[in-house]
Amino acid sequence: MKKYVIIGLLLLAGLAMILGPLLQNEKVIEPDVHPAEFAFEANLATRWDEVVPLKMRVNSEDVVKLELIYNDSVVQTWTKPKGDLNLEFNAGYFGLGTRSLVLLATLNDGTTFMDSRMIRVLSDIKPEIWIAEIVTTYPHEATSFTQGLEFNDGVLYEGTGQKGMSFIAKVDLKTGKIEKKMELAGNYFGEGISILRDELFQITWQEQTCFVYDKNTLQLKRDMKYTGEGWGLCNDGEFLIMSDGTERLTFRDTENFRITRTIEVYDDKGPISKLNELEYIDGLIYANVWMTNSVVVIQPENGKVLAVIDGSALIREGRNGGDVMNGIAHDKRTGKIYMTGKNWTKLFEVRFKKPASV
Repeated sequence: MKKYVIIGLLLLAGLAMILGPLLQNEKVIEPDVHPAEFAFEANLATRWDEVVPLKMRVNSEDVVKLELIYNDSVVQTWTKPKGDLNLEFNAGYFGLGTRSLVLLATLNDGTTFMDSRMIRVLSDIKPEIWIAEIVTTYPHEATSFTQGLEFNDGVLYEGTGQKGMSFIAKVDLKTGKIEKKMELAGNYFGEGISILRDELFQITWQEQTCFVYDKNTLQLKRDMKYTGEGWGLCNDGEFLIMSDGTERLTFRDTENFRITRTIEVYDDKGPISKLNELEYIDGLIYANVWMTNSVVVIQPENGKVLAVIDGSALIREGRNGGDVMNGIAHDKRTGKIYMTGKNWTKLFEVRFKKPASV
């Protein structure tokens, strides 16, 4: 069973790393009264499209330079500032999520002082509510603890979890029977899968290993290492996209699994964590939310949640004593979408019912 580790909202421990290059070889002192400080106490919450009025106060005539640092970038500099300062600030510049906001004052003797806050940037979109409707029902192998589901060139692939029971397989859609499979060693817990070009990628939960197979033969070609947990996997045709159980999605290079960029998934209320199995469909990321009946639809450019899909009908018809809903596969040749769950007895072709246009 997965153990979800929440990323701390106040990433104060990371400030030292963020500000390291800026403060190198400088002495930072925390006085009782800051030479310069933010004129508000609480951390801030704002939306992507909002401008935040920032108020700052200079308390010492010895301040020769004042820098406003946001998400490790200097966004504003004042020379010999005096009194109260006001700034209209676009916090959404670096995307959604929780970001550090630092006021760095330098005195005429070279001493520096720091005051810090956090800003949480929410989405400016209220997600639509969609319904997953069953179109056709197929059998599913109840012993398969589904972690990844993928269609490629008309073939259905499945990746499963649990130590000693993890494998990748080609599955006959109509019968649910496994046609060909490759098992993982018993010390690995298989997670999401994705196919790009002629390679099938399979991540692992806590073993920090991505296995790469030939998609036709299922023979192992190589493996790649990463740090942290692996949950879901999909691709946008160029990069692999991985979830780790938090609200963060990482885009990774297919050759070495290095992170190329990250997004944080938010709606208009806050972060959407426990992102699990993923599928990339028509330019959007679909993500199962672990331990719920929901799938969220995500903009890959910025992490905004556009819609929440209610899969309750699938739970009622397919679970039959199994575990949670997990697994989305899109057949690009037909445009059809398929969903199932861990140890479910059924797999479904589904359609998503959207609100009627106004």
